[in-house]
Amino acid sequence: MKLGKVEFCHFLQIIGLFLCLSGMSQAELSRSRSKPYFQAGRPRTKRSWVWNQFFVLEEYMGSDPLYVGKLHSDVDKGDGSIKYILSGEGASSIFIIDENTGDIHATKRLDREEQAYYTLRAQALDRLTNKPVEPESEFVIKIQDINDNEPKFLDGPYTAGVPEMSPVGTSVVQVTATDADDPTYGNSARVVYSILQGQPYFSVEPKTGVIKTALPNMDREAKDQYLLVIQAKDMVGQNGGLSGTTSVTVTLTDVNDNPPRFPRRSYQYNVPESLPVASVVARIKAADADVGPNAEMEYKIVDGDGLGVFKISVDKDTQEGIITIQKELDFEAKTSYTLRIEASNKHVDPRFLSLGPFSDMTTVKIIVEDVDEPPVFSSHLYSMEVSEATQVGNIIGTVTAHDPDSSNSPVRYSIDRNTDLERYFNIDANSGVITTAKSLDRETNAVHNITVLAMESQNPSQIGRGYVAITILDINDNAPEFAMDYETTVCENAQPGQIIQKISAVDKDEPSNGHQFYFSLTADAANNHNFSLKDNKDNTASVLTRRNGFRRQEQSVYYLPIFIVDSGSPSLSSTNTLTIRVCDCDADGIAQTCNAEAYILPAGLSTGALIAILACVLTLLGDQLDH
Repeated sequence: MKLGKVEFCHFLQIIGLFLCLSGMSQAELSRSRSKPYFQAGRPRTKRSWVWNQFFVLEEYMGSDPLYVGKLHSDVDKGDGSIKYILSGEGASSIFIIDENTGDIHATKRLDREEQAYYTLRAQALDRLTNKPVEPESEFVIKIQDINDNEPKFLDGPYTAGVPEMSPVGTSVVQVTATDADDPTYGNSARVVYSILQGQPYFSVEPKTGVIKTALPNMDREAKDQYLLVIQAKDMVGQNGGLSGTTSVTVTLTDVNDNPPRFPRRSYQYNVPESLPVASVVARIKAADADVGPNAEMEYKIVDGDGLGVFKISVDKDTQEGIITIQKELDFEAKTSYTLRIEASNKHVDPRFLSLGPFSDMTTVKIIVEDVDEPPVFSSHLYSMEVSEATQVGNIIGTVTAHDPDSSNSPVRYSIDRNTDLERYFNIDANSGVITTAKSLDRETNAVHNITVLAMESQNPSQIGRGYVAITILDINDNAPEFAMDYETTVCENAQPGQIIQKISAVDKDEPSNGHQFYFSLTADAANNHNFSLKDNKDNTASVLTRRNGFRRQEQSVYYLPIFIVDSGSPSLSSTNTLTIRVCDCDADGIAQTCNAEAYILPAGLSTGALIAILACVLTLLGDQLDH
């Protein structure tokens, strides 16, 4: 059978340890002829037993039990009268003892990494009486380590990051390998690190496992990720040592080491003049090889003849510069604009200013294209006035519109009938003159808002819109009248000169100087003896009693005609009737009842008498019915 390097190394370790232990056993045997002993280690006398620590090599693969050591008591004369007994951890299952000789053997393969030592107890008994001839003694069998475990990276594989352009020697990450072998014995657990893959970019410190950069100016934009393979080898890296590996993925993180640059020195865009305000004209972008915040841009218009017409902002998602319209474009006024635009990094790293400047300039030319525009009115809103007394067909005013694309192109006018459903107005198709089409009434509609359409004769689909507000001026064509339907009362006990009602008037007209009303009784009622009227000169009037002694039985209701005149020119008037009911009132003048009594009881006739009379009448009527 041919042994490999590792197996050969294990074989030599086992042979060496075996020879060492055998030598110790012979030495102890030679000294213990005059006193009891345990085989290995430094003896400590306890009564007639010698307390020792045994050693046994792990991973023994032989077919015969492995000799561990020997127990002996000075009471034992070699005549077979003494019997040795073993108890404790692994007794009988792992460790057996020859009860006659005290020889201890291991019957199973032992692994120090599973259990490093075993604690057992030994007894020497008289074979005939089975009684102890020595006190029970405890001892330890320690498992001797061999290098049978390779180093392992329990936390691997690793990922780490380091800024690009970092100086040589910048720490990236520390890797750690563990070895299950005994760190207190030999070099089996002493690990040395080395790099198998990742040079010449990175290195690793042999003792600590710290990975560092080994080359300057590593550029993320050239290569952003590296795969390293790190080896950990025990036996201080010597031949025959066991090894383990792990991978480390190192990513170069971005720094702002690339200035923004426009791909072109100039751009040109064509836009129609009809493009609405706030519309996007163009999107431009300065290239930047950096990423994230290091590639964030700022754009601004630094020069040109379109500073007030256009603006530029940044799209935060794409870092593009968005050029938009701020004012309406007019091909007839200006056909092109030139803008000087600067792009700059929002976050500049002072360490890399020597690679700058971190800004760039470009020129953007915007060509305004002509479009067939609808006619444009000379005013956005026309205000006109007309009297409500004007005759049908009278001129109210004129609107004018022109074709902005051609000064000689004729325009035709019309009224949008959705804004003049009653067709109060007409417009001359050629001149734009607006006239009345029917009688107007300010009290029905004081202001008419109409839309006038202007169409190109050569292209009727191009329609412009103008707006006309026609205010109807008032004339005095409405007579004044009571402000409400008045109905008042007068107490039977009212005194002469008592005010029983205050009245006011309204008028649908709206004179420029306000209303002024005049109140009086009609000529027929002026000399009545019951009531009078006083004009208060404030557009109100008061109704007063002229006498006392009103009686419901005599007259329960009075109708008082009142004449009202306005101050218009010419003035208008109306007669309004005030209804006055006579009522029975309490001491405070509060009406209790206003109904006229149908029958007046004779004086002195009691209620009982009336009931008796009614009973007699009913009796007589009953007799007549019987006959």
